Amino acid sequence: MDFFEAQARAKKRSSRLIWLFIFAVLGTIVASYGAAWLIAGQVGDYQVDSDRAGFHYRTASAGPRPAWDPRLFAGVSLATLGVVGIAALVKWTQFSRGGAAVAESVGARHVAPNTTDLAERRLLNVVEEMAIASGVPVPAVYVLDEEPAINAFAAGLTTSDAVVAVTRGTLEKLSRDELQGVVGHEFSHVLNGDMRLNVRLSALIFGILVLGLAGRGILMGLRHTRRPRGKNAGGAIAFLLAIGVALLLIGYIGYFFGRIIQAAVSRQREYLADASAVQFTRNPAGIAGALKKIGGYALGSRIIRTKSETLGHFFFAQGFRASFGGLWATHPPLEERIRAIEPGFDGKMFEPPQVVDVTRESFQTAGFGGGQRFSPDEAARRAFAVPAAVPPVPPPPPRIPFAPGAVIAAIGSLSAEQIDRAKHLLEQIPVALRDAVRDPAGAPIVVFGLLLDADPGIRARQRQLVSARAGAAALAALEQLEPSLRALEAGQRLPLLQLALPALRGIQPGELGIFLETLDELVHADAQVSTFEFALQKLLVHTLALGRDPGRAIASLHSFAAVVPEISLVLSALAKAATQNADSAVRAFAIGASQLKLIQERLAYRAEVDFVALDAALAKLATASFPIKQRTLTAAAHVVSADGQVLVTEYELLRAVSAALDCPMPPVAVSRVLPRTDAR
Repeated sequence: MDFFEAQARAKKRSSRLIWLFIFAVLGTIVASYGAAWLIAGQVGDYQVDSDRAGFHYRTASAGPRPAWDPRLFAGVSLATLGVVGIAALVKWTQFSRGGAAVAESVGARHVAPNTTDLAERRLLNVVEEMAIASGVPVPAVYVLDEEPAINAFAAGLTTSDAVVAVTRGTLEKLSRDELQGVVGHEFSHVLNGDMRLNVRLSALIFGILVLGLAGRGILMGLRHTRRPRGKNAGGAIAFLLAIGVALLLIGYIGYFFGRIIQAAVSRQREYLADASAVQFTRNPAGIAGALKKIGGYALGSRIIRTKSETLGHFFFAQGFRASFGGLWATHPPLEERIRAIEPGFDGKMFEPPQVVDVTRESFQTAGFGGGQRFSPDEAARRAFAVPAAVPPVPPPPPRIPFAPGAVIAAIGSLSAEQIDRAKHLLEQIPVALRDAVRDPAGAPIVVFGLLLDADPGIRARQRQLVSARAGAAALAALEQLEPSLRALEAGQRLPLLQLALPALRGIQPGELGIFLETLDELVHADAQVSTFEFALQKLLVHTLALGRDPGRAIASLHSFAAVVPEISLVLSALAKAATQNADSAVRAFAIGASQLKLIQERLAYRAEVDFVALDAALAKLATASFPIKQRTLTAAAHVVSADGQVLVTEYELLRAVSAALDCPMPPVAVSRVLPRTDAR
C-alpha cells in the first residue's frame, strides 16, 4: 500500500463525493421548487397590496400560473442552499474538532492509557503496537459501553487526532488475534485517508437530512398549537401544514438518496481494509474469525443507539438494518467478505457457547457485561505477556544498509514484520517507563527525562528547572525514573514519545502551556539545540497542536516554486546532521537535490542552519500538497543515506521532518552507536 497514492485516491473520492452531493442538492432544490409552486397555487400566498402599502393573504390564484417562476425559484434555491449549507457546516465544525468529538458524539467512553481493566489493556497494547509499527501517533482509544454487539470504527481528520473506538462486545467476545484483525482493519482506514472522507460524508448527509428534520419540527409544533381565530387563521395553518409536509417529504427523499451515496462510497473500501488487515497481521484467521463471530452471535454487529446511524459508514461491519433491499448497506455481506479472505469458506459461522435470548434479557444480565479488573501489577504482568505463538524478533544488526526508496515506500505502511519489530521494541523498553508514559502525571516527567544532558553541570540546571516549573514531586519522580532512562537505547526514544502522546493529549490547556515552556527551557539549558532535541520538540508540539486543531491541516501550496527556500533549508539541516565535514555535507545535499529535477538548479546549500528557521520552513511545507511532500521526503532520505547507512540522530531528524509534514514514517533498524565520520 503506497501512502501517497492512497491519499491521492482519497482526494479523488472526496471530489467525486462533492459532485454527487451537488447533484443531490440540485434534485432537492427542484423538488422544493415544485412543492413551493404547488403550495403557492393551491393554498395561497401573500401578495403586495399597493393601495394599503402592505401585504394581504390571497387564498387562490387569479388565472393560470406559468410553470416557471424565476423569483420563486431563486427564493427556494437560496433558502435550500442556506439551510443545507449551514447544517452541513455546523456538523463539519463539530466533527472538525477531531476524532474524539466524533466518538463522544455517540456516547463512547475514553479509555485511560493507564487502565487496569485487562480487556482494555489488551486493546491498548494492540493499538500501541500498530501505531509504533506504522509511525503514526498512538490514537486515543474509546469504548461504546452500552453496545454488546461486535463492531468498531476509526475517526479523525488526520493521524494526529485519530481515535479507535470499539464496542463492549468487541472487547469481550474476540480473541487477541481477532481483535488485532479488527484494529488492523481500522488502521487501514487511518492510513488510507478514509477518515476525513467519512467525516465529510456525515456532514453532507446531515445537511440534506436537516430539511426533513425542520419539516418534522413544524408538524410537531402544529400538533401542540391552539387553533387561532380570525378570518385568515385557517389559511395560515394550512400554509404552515403544507410547508411542514413538503419539507418532511423533500428532506427524507434527499436523505434517501444521500444514504445511497453513503453506502456506495463505503462498500468498496471495506474489501480493501479487510485485505490490508490480513497484510498487516499475516493472519487471515484473525479478521475472518471476527467476521464469523458477527455472523454467529444474535446481535451480530448491530448498533443499538440510533444516534450513531449517521456514522454507519464509519463502522467495521454493518451497524444498522440495510433498508430498501440493501441499497443502504454500507458494508458488503458477511459471507462475501469472509470468502474474499478465505476462498474455501463453507458458510458456517461461529457457534456461541451460550445462547442469550435478547428478547428477554440483556448481555449484561446474562453475565457478559463488564470487564474483569486486576491490580495494576497483575494487569501489567498479564497484558505484557508475549503469546507463545509469536516468535521473538532478533535485535537489529549493528550496521545495516539504508535504502531511501524502501524508507519512503514504508511511509504510512504497516506489515507483519513491522508489527513484530514494534512488539520487540516495546518489550525492551523498561517497564517503569512504559507505566509512567501511560499516566497523565508521569508522561510529562518521562519527556523531561529524555532531554536530560549527559554533562553533570547542565543536568543539574535542568533538574532545577523541573523543580521550579513542575514542583518538587515532579523532580522526585524524575529521579526515580533516571536509572530506567539511562538504560534506554537511542532507537527507543521516539517510540517512547509516541507511547506518551495519549496521556499528553489529556493535559489541560493551562497546564499544557507550562509543560511546553518547561520543555523549551530544558532544550535550551546548554544554550544550544541538538538534533535529537529539535526532533523531539518538533514532533511533540506539532502532533499535539494538530490533534487539538485538526481542521488546519489543509493543503494550500501546489507548486514546488513556492517552497524552494524551505526545501533548501530542510535538506541542508539533514546534510549537516549527517557529518561535521563541510565538503561531505555539500555532497550529501547535492545527492538529495538531484531527486528534485524541476527545482534542482534553484536549491542552494546553507552552511548555517537555524532551528527556528527550520521550524518555520517545516510549518510552511506542512501546507504543501502530498506530491510535493513525497518528493521532498525522497530527497531528504537520499541526503541522510549518502553513504548507504544512517545514524540514529539522522533518522530521528528524518522522522521528525516526516511527522511535521503529516506523513507517518515507521521506525527501522538503525545502528545504535556509530561515530560521526568525515568520509561522507
